[in-house]
Amino acid sequence: MTGDLFEPPGPPPAAAPGSGPLADRMRPRTFDELIGQSQLFEPGSPLALIRDGRHLASLVLWGPPGSGKTTLARLIAKAAGVPFVQFSAVLSGIKEVKEVMHRAAIERRRSGHPTLLFVDEIHRFNRAQQDAFLSHVENGDIVLIGATTENPSFEVNSALLSRMRVVVLKPLSPADIRVLLERALKDRERGVRPPVEADAEALDALADAADGDARRALNTLEIAAAAARAPKGAPRGGAAGRVTVEHVRQALARRHLRYDRAGDEHFNLISALHKSLRDSDPHAGLYWLARMLAAGEDPLYVARRLVRFACEDVGNADPQALPLAVAAFQAYHQLGTPEGELALAQCAVYLATAPKSNAVYAGFGAAMEEVERSGSLPPPLVILNAPTPLMRGLGYGAGYRYAHDQPGRIAAQQHMPEELASHRFYEPSDQGYEAEISRRMAAWDRLLAGRGEEGKG
Repeated sequence: MTGDLFEPPGPPPAAAPGSGPLADRMRPRTFDELIGQSQLFEPGSPLALIRDGRHLASLVLWGPPGSGKTTLARLIAKAAGVPFVQFSAVLSGIKEVKEVMHRAAIERRRSGHPTLLFVDEIHRFNRAQQDAFLSHVENGDIVLIGATTENPSFEVNSALLSRMRVVVLKPLSPADIRVLLERALKDRERGVRPPVEADAEALDALADAADGDARRALNTLEIAAAAARAPKGAPRGGAAGRVTVEHVRQALARRHLRYDRAGDEHFNLISALHKSLRDSDPHAGLYWLARMLAAGEDPLYVARRLVRFACEDVGNADPQALPLAVAAFQAYHQLGTPEGELALAQCAVYLATAPKSNAVYAGFGAAMEEVERSGSLPPPLVILNAPTPLMRGLGYGAGYRYAHDQPGRIAAQQHMPEELASHRFYEPSDQGYEAEISRRMAAWDRLLAGRGEEGKG
């Protein structure tokens, strides 16, 4: 809980200009400053009524990180002009909840106004803690605003949920994020301090990398701006530096630790082993395996690399390669040296002489690149389960076709996000068993095309 139990009407005062993290300083102060989420303010919607001072209702704000849940709660409190209390479900317990409920009842009898209670991460409150709100929401002592990243159908008591309206927030679009970034660069009171400029390409990269999270975008901009600032002694006046794409990449960089930072020979030999197996040379494969083991390399490291090779370079051309590689790993783990080394040798020869395909490896890589590029695209509603009335009301599972009831046991419905409906990631080769997979996929394509239906996914 933050501050006293009952603060003056409205949210806690904002931090002084220039203090605190950039994301907190740039938090919108009015509904007019909000970027994105315009779908929430359609005429007659709960938030539109609150904004216009016409009706204050209990809400669950459900959305991904950085989509504006806390900002909306603060703006609601400011618009309502009632006592405001903020809880963190991570830090508060049942004792604090009951104390606030008691004081809210007293305040309502005294002033006639409810208390607006904002619970951040309400899904972290257990059932007993949520039950403590129930009667006070019902009798009007409090107006409850809960924020959650989790599905409220599963994380909020059904009795409590029935007394609240669920407001679904979406990730911010790259265009919305771009507007926020430009605002932070231009705002001399609350924005980046000291001010910097930024290349258009850098802002585009930041907006794309944010994945719809305004907080992440602003935090990254703050780091990139610090790296871009002109060094001490540079001429005064104007911006203190310029953010480039390289600054953004550095701000986004993740650390990757190598297995052995000093062992060049280690990496040379494992590369030689891997490429020998890929080129179907069992003689060289055995030689480089023997070299590594004789040099004292950890045999379990080699075994892990053989498992990786089975997935990356053999794949579905020989589906038995992966089970055999895993068996070799387990055999060495159980037998140790020298008996277990023979299992590694047998595996290496098998992998070298197996048919090869990297179609799964390439397809998975392409899918990961697409995820990095396009972010958190939602699945089509048709393939989502709808175990609760709320989810059914939102259109989850509407029109779903059960594959086992369809001709050929394949359903003509979209499985990919709308933006990727025509994308294909796995293209099987004509090697080994993958030739059969290719035949099946082609037959399915013909079957779906013959039905003349859209959205084969």
